[in-house]
Amino acid sequence: MQPADPLVVSTAPALRRTLGLWDLVFYGIVLIQPVAPMGIYGVVSVEARGHVVTTILIGMCAMLLTAVSYGRMASAYPSAGSAFTYVGEELHPALGYATGWSMLMDYVLNPAICTIWCSKAAMNFVPEIPYSAWVVFFALLFIAMNLRGIETSARTNQVLAIGMSVVVVIFLVAATRYVLAAQLPPGAFIRPFYDPETFSVSSVLTGASIASLTYIGFDGISTLSEEVENPRRNVLLATVYTCLFIGVLAAVEVYAAQLIWGNWTGFPDVDTAFVHVAGKAGGPALFALINATLLIANVGSGAGAHLGAARLLYGMGRSNALPPRFFAAIDPRRNIPRNNVILVGLLAMAGGFALSYQLGAEMLNFGAFIAFMGVNIAALVRYGVRCERGARRLRDILLPLVGFIFCFYLWWSLRMPAKIAGSAWLVAGLIYGAIRTRGRFTMLP
Repeated sequence: MQPADPLVVSTAPALRRTLGLWDLVFYGIVLIQPVAPMGIYGVVSVEARGHVVTTILIGMCAMLLTAVSYGRMASAYPSAGSAFTYVGEELHPALGYATGWSMLMDYVLNPAICTIWCSKAAMNFVPEIPYSAWVVFFALLFIAMNLRGIETSARTNQVLAIGMSVVVVIFLVAATRYVLAAQLPPGAFIRPFYDPETFSVSSVLTGASIASLTYIGFDGISTLSEEVENPRRNVLLATVYTCLFIGVLAAVEVYAAQLIWGNWTGFPDVDTAFVHVAGKAGGPALFALINATLLIANVGSGAGAHLGAARLLYGMGRSNALPPRFFAAIDPRRNIPRNNVILVGLLAMAGGFALSYQLGAEMLNFGAFIAFMGVNIAALVRYGVRCERGARRLRDILLPLVGFIFCFYLWWSLRMPAKIAGSAWLVAGLIYGAIRTRGRFTMLP
């Protein structure tokens, strides 16, 4: 047999390494959103009895542990498959397939729920246009944004991250002016962290399980490993930097909000509590600005998740977990997985018509936490079990183990409808994988 012509191999379409460290950080920030805690502020405030800052910080510590596991596994396997690859290679191909399938639900549902939220928010501005038309519009918008290629998407991420950060600064300036004018007693500045009259360990931990959703999406950074300059360094740093930046910023935002509102109840609407806090601090103009910013943020998050989903499908297709002829195809002109970009957009459109926002979000968490648990265990096995005894360190065992336990608690706390729907998706995927691979769940062709 004649060896393959190297010129043929070298001219095949492939992903290009064009992203630097700060491209990844901007991508992660937009995917998570600098305004992420604003949407869950009211719910967490009620559940934690006003200790929103404490729950955000607890969540940050837990997600940082998982972020380290993601970064370390990305340095060992700089592949576009992300958790699918890590778990399959370190534990078992069947577990990798289950993780990838659950993660696929996570990534596909993110642009779907963003389509739902954006469509409803847009109706507040232009109610004459029906919901169905907005669903089609935003799904097509996400497709168009990601068909332009990775470098254009990176620039878009930077603009969105900077814009949202400016709005956050405007809110914090208004909050500072309000708090200074209110002349609060010294004790008020401590209560967002600890209020002896309402503090309860169980309520704070319950709030933290919800507040940790602020960080969902950081794992999308690792799906771009094959398009990153020096991935062994930059993916780990970008994942940790993103979680740290979002955690600190989120803590500052909710701390300011708690000082402004002064209580953990009495919101006109719990789901949009932060908007009412902004209105109290800055009047109707800030109320409208935060509303608009949350709409833009969801566009950025949806487009970013769309990008991650397309590349996850590419990784699964290239590994033969999905039909490679369709899912592993790369557009030769743009060097992007065009088929996957279009498919994810169509699924987001279908989700906009078929799902409620609440069920879609809960199902997204089901898939995300399974992936987080899988990556923590994979890191534990690789660096804490299989490595040579002399090279093994306590942190190689402790960090991923604690990360796994926390993620398991979050997964276990999901409501039953999400568990049923997520389990149905997972079982369907395992059946498909077993049939396709004849029970072997092979990771590679």
